[in-house]
Parts: sequence; structure tokens; C-alpha cells
Amino acid sequence: MQKTLLSIFALVLFFVQSSQAQNKPLSNRVNLLFGLNQPLLGGFNVEGNVFYKRFVFDYSHGVSLNFSNATLAGAEKTQQLAVHIPYTTGFGVGYRFNEWFNLRAEPKWHRFELYYEGDQQTIDNRIVAYNTFSLGLGAYFNIRPFKNQRNFLKGIMIAPSVRYWPKLSSNLANDFSYQNRVTGQTESLSAMEVGVSNTPWIFNISVGYTLEY
Repeated sequence: MQKTLLSIFALVLFFVQSSQAQNKPLSNRVNLLFGLNQPLLGGFNVEGNVFYKRFVFDYSHGVSLNFSNATLAGAEKTQQLAVHIPYTTGFGVGYRFNEWFNLRAEPKWHRFELYYEGDQQTIDNRIVAYNTFSLGLGAYFNIRPFKNQRNFLKGIMIAPSVRYWPKLSSNLANDFSYQNRVTGQTESLSAMEVGVSNTPWIFNISVGYTLEY
């Protein structure tokens, strides 16, 4: 955790110095973006951004993400489970260092549903469901490959992002356990992190359109 915070601080310091060196007015913009990773998981994500001077405000909502056992790590994998995330939602407030980079603080809410791998995902088959809350940072890059065009292409936006969303709370009991029909043993589960391989890290690329106002 300490190394992570130091890395984030170094990144912020670099872009603060970069923005001070440029120190020029930034255009006010509105973005509408769609994530590319979520459809690979059977889901969907939409994100709206408002950029005002050096401030950024956003709201994003993802739905119906499905993780098969092969994509999981830790207890969920060894217990032969699959994970369904009906939604992950929240907002962000941040700072623009320049036209192409911004950093945001992001509170997010997530819903997890766990089933046996291969089972139909119904309420009767559900092992457990719980909610988590995370609070972290997101680093966003806004790339306009056609910004010098004088037609509709100039608004096309590509937005890679790196997010660190550590879980702060969950309504899953700390001592949750159940009888696993696959292993034949009493197994225990802890609330998951929302990122890659049960970590707080999320990497994504979004595409969409931006307009100046």
C-alpha cells in the first residue's frame, strides 16, 4: 500500500509540474464515453464527463458483468464459483493537468452475486450476494486523434484509464461460511475487490465523443 501511494504521489507531482509549465487555458468540454472492456464480460458501461476550466466531474454506470471461474483468483476460484456483478456505479471529482490528462477521486458502489460455476444464475441458485463501497483514484488520458479535422471526426475521443479502487466497506459478514457442494467442505468467503484478479486495480479503454461548450 505504501509503495502504491508513493507511486501515485510521484505521478501527481509530475503532472502538476507539467501543467504549471504549460499554464494555458483549457477548453470546457462534455464527453460521452463507452467502455470497451465491459462488453467482453457480457456487460455495458457508460460514462459522462463535464470539464470546466481545470475541474472535472463525472458519473459512470456499469451493468451485468460476468466472471467465469477461469477468470477468478483466490477462494472464489478454488471453490468453483462464478461471479455476477449486476452493477457498479458512482461519480468522480478531479483536476485537469492539461488537455489530455486528469486525475479524479472516485467513490463507487458495487453489487456482487456468487453462484457455482455452470449453474443458472437465479435467486434459488445464489450462494450469497453483497454490496461493497470503494474509494480511490482514477488516472484518465483523453486522446482526440482527429482534433485537427474540421468535421464530425474532430470530436472522437479515446480514453485509456488506470484506476485504483480499494474496498473500504462491505455488508458481507466477516465470518460468512457455507457448505460447498463441489468441495464437500465448509468454505468461507470474504468480500471481493472489484478489480483485476481480486485486486483494486482496473485498466480500461473507453471510446466516445466530446463537444466543446
